[in-house]
Amino acid sequence: MFKKVTIQADQRGLLFHKGNYVKKLIPGTYNYLIWSQATVVLLNIAKPFVVEGKDLQLFLHDEELVRELEIVRVQDHEYVLHYEDGQFVQLLKPGVYAYWNMLKKHTFLHMDIRQPEVPAEVDRSILPKLSVYMQSYEIASYESGFLFYDHVMQRELSPGKYYFWKGPVSVMIKSMDLRQQQMDLIGQEIMTEDKVTLRLNFVCQYKIVKPLRALEMKSFDEQIHIQLQLMLREYVGTLKLDDLLKRKEDAASFILSRLREKSEEFGVQFLSAGVKDVILPGEMKEILNTVLLAEKKAQANLITRREETASTRSLLNTAKLMDENQTLFRLKELEFLEKICEKIGSISLTGGGDLLERLNSLIGDRKAAGK
Repeated sequence: MFKKVTIQADQRGLLFHKGNYVKKLIPGTYNYLIWSQATVVLLNIAKPFVVEGKDLQLFLHDEELVRELEIVRVQDHEYVLHYEDGQFVQLLKPGVYAYWNMLKKHTFLHMDIRQPEVPAEVDRSILPKLSVYMQSYEIASYESGFLFYDHVMQRELSPGKYYFWKGPVSVMIKSMDLRQQQMDLIGQEIMTEDKVTLRLNFVCQYKIVKPLRALEMKSFDEQIHIQLQLMLREYVGTLKLDDLLKRKEDAASFILSRLREKSEEFGVQFLSAGVKDVILPGEMKEILNTVLLAEKKAQANLITRREETASTRSLLNTAKLMDENQTLFRLKELEFLEKICEKIGSISLTGGGDLLERLNSLIGDRKAAGK
């Protein structure tokens, strides 16, 4: 005739009569008449307070029950981090939650997601478990970052990793590279003063020193690119082709000085610049090659004539000295005889006298014949 209900030490009972909550039951044994329409719902106090099919608000008028519960209300603009005995358990979204406070100590950390940045008191080791509810950004060691909420800049960020709640406020981070950078202008077609169209390859190195100023400019790289183009046209357009080829190195100094006038405007330190290549049209190349070849031939002819003149002058000077000095003339004869002897394998002479006397007589006979 009775139905028995036993409540264990780690349980609590909730008594209902005709579906309406009556009171909380502590551990023990309870007997109820079968027809009494009394029902008991058993709850494990190690688990959250949840009664299937019943709203939590139905039980909160029971002061005795509420004393054994931790009630946490999560607002629409909040996330709440739930800890049991100091260990992170879960993230609570907007709503009302209840937990038994007998076996475990429950603590709750409220996060206002209208302020998206995750505060420092949140242990970074639990953040991977919350990846669904947050977003992260990294600023490299060579970068400077800028934080925007709803497209309004908040502050500059130093290198590091930052975490933000996903919520009603949109978060965006823009970063600027502070390393030395290079910009190349490839194949820029420019006309010289004498109407020769050529192509230039130009290079410029720079470094961003005021990242916020650079960030405020739309299409920052493109604007520097355009400035380089205009300055090159300004420089090349005032020179004839021959002058440009002679003063190619001066272009770097001119462009660099003009760029440095724009440093404050761009928030950039311009470090160096230079012309890599000057590319001429095909016909102009042929003309210049012809001119260069003619110049080199003229230089070669001039050198040849200079050497011939010097050789002739040397012979003339030698002839004058020998004419004035018979001993020198005789020495020159002996030198000539020595060279002849080096090239002759054997000499046959008839008659008396030694070799030297006979050679001398030959030379003397030739000299007399010449007179």
